[in-house]
Amino acid sequence: MSDEELKKQEVTITREGSKASEASSESGSGDEFDRVWENFTVDMKGIEEAEPVEEPEPEERGKRHFSDIISWLVIIAIAVVFAIVVNNFVILKTVITSGSMRPTMEIGEHVIANRLAYLFSEPKRGDMVFFANPEDETETYVKRIIGLPGDKVEIRKGKIYINDSDSALKEPYLFEKAEKLDFGPFEVPENSYFMLGDNRNVSHDSRFWKIPYVQREKIYGRAMFGYRVRKMESAEY
Repeated sequence: MSDEELKKQEVTITREGSKASEASSESGSGDEFDRVWENFTVDMKGIEEAEPVEEPEPEERGKRHFSDIISWLVIIAIAVVFAIVVNNFVILKTVITSGSMRPTMEIGEHVIANRLAYLFSEPKRGDMVFFANPEDETETYVKRIIGLPGDKVEIRKGKIYINDSDSALKEPYLFEKAEKLDFGPFEVPENSYFMLGDNRNVSHDSRFWKIPYVQREKIYGRAMFGYRVRKMESAEY
């Protein structure tokens, strides 16, 4: 075969290879496109065939609202019961109506007492406590514990002496110096306490009561803190 014929044959083969490559490329692109289109069609079909979201019937909505109302009523009922339990068994709230505990407690001051303060311990000297008035148990008093069960309390020239001590009881909480009067001695019975007010010169307390002692079970709770409620005045135009 001559050189010229060989060249023609190479050209023919090259052209045919090029056409085959193009055909293969076109065929690959077509297959890829077909696969993408097929997947897209399937996805669209799935969306079209998906079940529509049904709106709840009026009856169902009514049941749901009723359930919500019941839930809120239960919460409110629990809160009311909790408040009743706290007010009757945990804390005692009262308003000071006399000046017998000045300056510690002022008239009009709201005071919170802990009813559980002595659940696991005994009252201590110096504690301020709420208790039933020994002469009229419908009244609630607040005083400071001075004499403990078994103590001997004597007041000489306005100063307090416990168990024949040579030194007077230190009382930095007093409103003013007590009048130089003598009282006692008082022998505090078991399970009882001797009470005095901080404003010693105006306080009606164990010094003057016909029944000078407060029994342990008549103590309602220990005063924790006090606060004043300020009246809000309306604006004038």
